[in-house]
Amino acid sequence: MNMLLRILAWLLAVALVALPVVAVLNGWVGAERWPLSRLRATGQFERVQAEQLRAAVAPHAERGYFAVDLDAAQHAVEQLPWVEHAQVRKQWPDALVVHVVEHEPFAFWGEDQLLSKRGKLFPLPKDLAGERMPHLDGPEARTAEVVEMYNQARELFAPLGYGVSRLGVDARGSWSMTLDSGLEVVVGRDDARARLQRFVRVLPQLLAKQARPATRADLRYTNGFTLAWDTPASRHTHSPSSPQAQVAARTQPRQASST
Repeated sequence: MNMLLRILAWLLAVALVALPVVAVLNGWVGAERWPLSRLRATGQFERVQAEQLRAAVAPHAERGYFAVDLDAAQHAVEQLPWVEHAQVRKQWPDALVVHVVEHEPFAFWGEDQLLSKRGKLFPLPKDLAGERMPHLDGPEARTAEVVEMYNQARELFAPLGYGVSRLGVDARGSWSMTLDSGLEVVVGRDDARARLQRFVRVLPQLLAKQARPATRADLRYTNGFTLAWDTPASRHTHSPSSPQAQVAARTQPRQASST
């Protein structure tokens, strides 16, 4: 009997010590005594506002220093527009420190997303719809491959004075692109990089022989490609170039041979 009483007394003593600690850690008590009253934000801020950070972490800071859920607060901050990554920690005695890494936009992706310089996709904010950036597209799992192809194409066409305004790959793996001159280039699936290299190598010769701008190039041929040229009718009516304006590279190996 005495042993049982001693055990009960010991359990009661443990409970009296543990319960206040549990209550503080769970925010049941102590929020007023140890409040989180300051917010410190670190990082390079261009688009994320301090008011947005406060609103995101405020519900979690209400529980006080010891009970704040840092993971939940971090998740709330990372849901803000333009936030790529965040770290949240507490600093004694009353501060919550939030470090934010913002998205740096690199290109438009599809219809309603942006691709960051770190290769992350995020929703397209309305205030950025008119920015001048390349338009890229393709399955989300192939973002790195699309960026690599864009960089290679940009290097190929830069010596000719052209930039790449659009580039994408469809679900079947077929590549296409548009230069800033308006020239549409259908590359196809197989040996896309090699086809582009051959095309760039002979394009200056073809352009030098024509006073009209080229409007479309189709590289999906084994030994060449076709080129369509602008016509007076297409400039006035915006109709497609006529078949007579096409250069059949397969029948003119000296101009557009892929060998």
